[in-house]
Amino acid sequence: MSEYVNQTIETIFKRKTVRDFTDKPVSKETIEELIKAGMAAPTAVNSQPWEFIVVTDKNMMKEFAQSLQFSRMLDTATAAIIVCTDPQKSKDKDLNYAVIDATLASENILIAAESVGLGGAWVAIYPKNTVVDYMRKTLNIPESIIPLNVIPLGFPVGNEKPKNKFNQNVIHYEKW
Repeated sequence: MSEYVNQTIETIFKRKTVRDFTDKPVSKETIEELIKAGMAAPTAVNSQPWEFIVVTDKNMMKEFAQSLQFSRMLDTATAAIIVCTDPQKSKDKDLNYAVIDATLASENILIAAESVGLGGAWVAIYPKNTVVDYMRKTLNIPESIIPLNVIPLGFPVGNEKPKNKFNQNVIHYEKW
């Protein structure tokens, strides 16, 4: 590890996908702090095209766990944040910028969750049109808003370990 390692970098390296949670609820204040961290993400020309939906209803999360691919962890999560984007608010009203900007917010939320002792996961919604339509219908999301992903949250049971994904072979300096 380099001499520049600090608490932020350590948190990034400790971040992991958590699929099993205790039944201890995540407080509203903590959820709002995580969303605040999400809103600290960079966006093209500071457009901030994101929207966030907080779900704490256990029945709704169980339904999502059964209906969404790769989302069984919603069955034990005590909260979830659905990160959405509004292309009309993005730079040049461009879908690509809107998706990138809100995805950066998602990563900030996941890192912030790790930093406060919570676990989380990233579950894709977009670009699968059937899943986007399902989430719009279930959560009454306007047609102009795109639900991008679900972040299940909770206190981890403790089974997961971070993965070392470093690969020197994909780093290129100046001339390929």
